[in-house]
Amino acid sequence: MTEIPSFSDSIRLNEIGAGLSRTLTPDDQARRSIARALDLASLDVFEAEMKVAPAREGWTLTGRVRAEAVQTCGLTLEPLPVTIDERFAIALVEAALPVEGEEIEVSIDDDAPDVVEDGRIDLGQYAVEQLALTLDPFPRKPGAEFVQPEEPAEISPFAVLKAFRKPDGDPEASNES
Repeated sequence: MTEIPSFSDSIRLNEIGAGLSRTLTPDDQARRSIARALDLASLDVFEAEMKVAPAREGWTLTGRVRAEAVQTCGLTLEPLPVTIDERFAIALVEAALPVEGEEIEVSIDDDAPDVVEDGRIDLGQYAVEQLALTLDPFPRKPGAEFVQPEEPAEISPFAVLKAFRKPDGDPEASNES
């Protein structure tokens, strides 16, 4: 998870108990910092409802991210307002202490749970991560279309030199040979 130090709301695992709910609303300065980190023109509204509850193995973090942001169209560079209202669920497990001599198994499985380190879950970081995941990485205004410019007929680096060549019928060209 990318660190964005401007917005953090950490909870300790021992605070969860039977379940814990929080509504996170960053202040103006934090929203500006998040907008800068996510390459947004602005982030006018950002709110995350988060709930952490015990699961069979570890915990489940569920929530909803709502935002009103402005991205920049990748073609026209015009402002592109976006409204986000997405739900998410993330499985969490506590980091296991490594056993000496035991190999560490690394999995790239999408369903692998996130590992909680130092006994803390940063809800603010998860909220920003979920916002980032819902944004279009290549925003484009409706109707905006990229038009490929025509390529020159001859792409050779020597094509420019042909313009300096004298015509075949030129008397000066035959005297030089």
